[in-house]
Amino acid sequence: MTWTTELIGGKAVDIFIPASTPLEPFAILHLHGHSEQTLKDNEVYSQELEKRGLRCVCPHGRRSWWLDQVCSEYDKSMTPHAYLLNTLLPWMEETWQISPPAIGLTGISMGGQGVLQLAYRHAREFPIVAALAPAVDFYQWHGRGLPIDEMFETAEAARQASAILHLHPLSWPRHQFIACDPADDEWFDSADKLSMKLYSSGIPHEVDFKSTNGGHTWDYFEMMAGKLIGWTHEQLQSVARRV
Repeated sequence: MTWTTELIGGKAVDIFIPASTPLEPFAILHLHGHSEQTLKDNEVYSQELEKRGLRCVCPHGRRSWWLDQVCSEYDKSMTPHAYLLNTLLPWMEETWQISPPAIGLTGISMGGQGVLQLAYRHAREFPIVAALAPAVDFYQWHGRGLPIDEMFETAEAARQASAILHLHPLSWPRHQFIACDPADDEWFDSADKLSMKLYSSGIPHEVDFKSTNGGHTWDYFEMMAGKLIGWTHEQLQSVARRV
C-alpha cells in the first residue's frame, strides 16, 4: 500500500496507488474535513482501497469548506472548487487516463458537504457521491473566528452557498449515499434534513443513520470505511457497465 504527496498546480495532494492489486479503471476523489486530516497512511481506508484496486487522490483544502468561494487560508484568488475542476481533474485524466464519470466522490465532515457541493453543481460529470457525516449546515459555524468569517459577511450569506440550495430538481447525481452517526450532535440533524429534502423531491438516495460508534469521531469514520469505499466501488462498476 503506497501513499505519496505531490504538488499539483502548486497544491499538496495525497495520492494512493494500490501496490499489489490489479488497478481498476476508476478512481476516488476524497475531500477531508475541517481538521485537515486526509486518508493518507490511514490503515483502514488504505486496506479498503488496496483490496479493490482503487486509486485515490486527497487534495489539501485547508479550512475552505471546498466552496466556489475564495478562502485566503487556502489561496488568495483561486477557489478550491475551481482547483478541483480545472487543475486536479485534468491531472487525473493526463496521468491515469481516468475522467468523470469514472471518478467517485467521497468526503468526511467538511469534505462530505464538499463532495455534495461538487456533485450537485456538476451532476452529469459526478453521478456517484458518498458523504460521511456531511457538515451540510456549515454556516452554523459562522462567527467563531474561523476562516468562514472572512469568506462570508454573515451566516445567511454562507447559507446561500450550502449544498441544499444547489440541488437542482431536474439534474442530480444518480447515486448518492449519505451516512451520519445518530450520536453526532453537530451534524446529524443537517444530514437528516438533506435526506428529507431528497425524499420530498423524489430523488433516490441511500442513507445509513443507524450505525453508531462514538459520534463525530475517527472511530466512526473508520468503522464506516468498508461501506463508504465498497458502495462507491459498486456504483462505479455499475455506471461503467451502462456506458
